[in-house]
Amino acid sequence: MASAITTLAADAPTLSAANTGFMLICSALVMLMTPGLAFFYGGMVRVKSSLNMLMMSFISLGIVTILWVLYGFSLAFGTDSGSLIGWNSDYVGLSGIGITELWDGYTIPVYVFAVFQLMFAVITPALISGALADRVKFGAWVLFTGLWVTVVYFPVAHWVWGAGGWLFELGVIDFAGGTAVHINAGAAALGVILVIGKRVGFKKDPMRPHSLPLVMLGAGLLWFGWFGFNAGSWLGNDDGVGAVMFVNTQVATAAAMLAWLGYEKLRHGSFTTLGAASGAVAGLVAITPSGGAVSPLGAIAIGVIAGLLCAMAVGLKYKFGYDDSLDVIGVHLVGGVVGSLLVGLFATGGVQSDVAGLFYGGGLEQLGKQAIGVFAVLAYSLVASALLALLLDKTIGMRVSEDDEVAGIDQVEHAETAYDFSGAGGGAASRTTAAPAPSAASKKVDA
Repeated sequence: MASAITTLAADAPTLSAANTGFMLICSALVMLMTPGLAFFYGGMVRVKSSLNMLMMSFISLGIVTILWVLYGFSLAFGTDSGSLIGWNSDYVGLSGIGITELWDGYTIPVYVFAVFQLMFAVITPALISGALADRVKFGAWVLFTGLWVTVVYFPVAHWVWGAGGWLFELGVIDFAGGTAVHINAGAAALGVILVIGKRVGFKKDPMRPHSLPLVMLGAGLLWFGWFGFNAGSWLGNDDGVGAVMFVNTQVATAAAMLAWLGYEKLRHGSFTTLGAASGAVAGLVAITPSGGAVSPLGAIAIGVIAGLLCAMAVGLKYKFGYDDSLDVIGVHLVGGVVGSLLVGLFATGGVQSDVAGLFYGGGLEQLGKQAIGVFAVLAYSLVASALLALLLDKTIGMRVSEDDEVAGIDQVEHAETAYDFSGAGGGAASRTTAAPAPSAASKKVDA
């Protein structure tokens, strides 16, 4: 992710209509990823939890948007304070920003940068929700989302991308969110599930996805939107770096999907649609931090490694006993760690910066920096998220009752069900007019 830089007045950029339009399109693509994630997660759960899963993603569009405008943008990208947090009173409520005021060093307005970054903030807590399927009170989730973005996401975004943030100043490379989004969300998911515990029937009931077509639709929307997520993170399209990132996004995703399917065939004997969708997402996650630093061949390697390691990692929950419902830890945490660390090996020094990884003559220095970024974000998010979950669990309660969980969280929390076939064949006319007598032919058919 490009960040604010200071330029000489003589070299100050001017507003670019092309880059501004490009970034608005990218922002819309990233926004689409949250409904895409909702479909992806919603298809993976059982019927009785599908609406709740959709809502746990969708509500983030409401909560995080308002908090971002009120103070989130200021905390994440305001003037640095102690390398830990930002603040700029002009960003509070987005009230002190001129409509043509440019983001420092770039050719896009501050408003455009703010809305692009908003979409990242929206999807990150939504990612966490997949680990908590079937068992969390919706009201508690709403409160957790607001607290989590305030205490965890906004500060971490500043560390990684804000001018003066300590990981940014250290030189940690995170092009579009391997640490700030995926490791952050994956570690948070682990912290919360260690507090709230397992679903009723974990490791006993099959808990199969109720709609694989929805999963594939969601994966396709995520893949589509991810081009805005990744290519847009260079904040412009003047020097070709965004184009390289676009290509690497496609390449790594394809490689990871194939690697996951290959592993699945060798291990379990089948090529599954769920494996294809999960492998694609693993590749998208892994290339997010690294794609601006590597070549397309490096992207293939990263995709293959991520596809294999994430496919192996999703089974760890059965070995260690943590109930990660929809494999947020196995895909987002592991994929984010893999992609972030592999920058230190595969960075060519010829794309977003001159920083080279070990395989390109750069030694181990960048790998060490990447490791610091990975484990700092992982540790902070894990501990802070667990404490927030514990606070809510001890006050209002995080989980629905066992009876409500067994009955179905959709009906309990939302008074709705995803699929209602009780009115099949009915309509307004059938409620207001008498049905005609059946013909002899229809009687034969009915028989």
